[in-house]
Amino acid sequence: MLQSISPGKPTVDPISSFGMPLQPLIDAAAAGEPLEPVMDSIVRGFGFDNFTYTVSTDSHPNHETRAYVWSTLPREWVALYDKNAYVEVDPRITMTWGRTTPFIWDAATVGGDARVRAYLDHAAQYGVRSGVTISFSDLRYPRCGTSFSSAISPVSESRHRDIVERLGALMMLSASFHEIFMTNVVTRGIPPAQAGAPLSQRERQCLQMAAHGMTSADIGIKLGIAERTANFHFSNILSKLDALNRHEAIAKGMKLGLIRMEL
Repeated sequence: MLQSISPGKPTVDPISSFGMPLQPLIDAAAAGEPLEPVMDSIVRGFGFDNFTYTVSTDSHPNHETRAYVWSTLPREWVALYDKNAYVEVDPRITMTWGRTTPFIWDAATVGGDARVRAYLDHAAQYGVRSGVTISFSDLRYPRCGTSFSSAISPVSESRHRDIVERLGALMMLSASFHEIFMTNVVTRGIPPAQAGAPLSQRERQCLQMAAHGMTSADIGIKLGIAERTANFHFSNILSKLDALNRHEAIAKGMKLGLIRMEL
């Protein structure tokens, strides 16, 4: 589930030496002010309309992956994205698994089935019609990413050239946002903002199947989705139920009446 979180004050030195326009963001964080307006201004300076950052914590023997998300997108769209399980068909996700180079996309040229087109049409209503998705990792968090989106589609050749010329700056901005702010939340043990939020229908399905002994691979086959997508749903389940691992999530799901044990 995509929801904004408050990153808190930065814990590393400012990165103005890299020539990035992040000082207003650093100042806002230090003053405890809302970050969305500042980040919105920075992103628009690069020619985009909105920004989303995601990170999943690494799996440990007794602490499975959780998801943290920060976005300038409207909360209404965040809720709809979660409710409709758009992570399963979002090209920014499905076309960047294992990818380390930036992914430039345009709804006018993205292929896909009816569900993909339905997602693109719905996203367009919230200004998500084209953009750049950047995936990266560090030694602590192997799954991180940012998306810079625009309401512009189709993308002209001149705009595409402009985007390509800015890729280096966008990658530096992405890495800097991750390093300065979001790891401060995760390493301090602050729970994801979606803790306590209701599970989506798809998440309840995954939890139900897990309670009956099905693995993510089994669930993927059953639901017609990739195993990695099933794992993504579980990262949201753990975050929402504030569970340390899948077993605790199942126990909490049973206690909350989210799981039926009859076959």
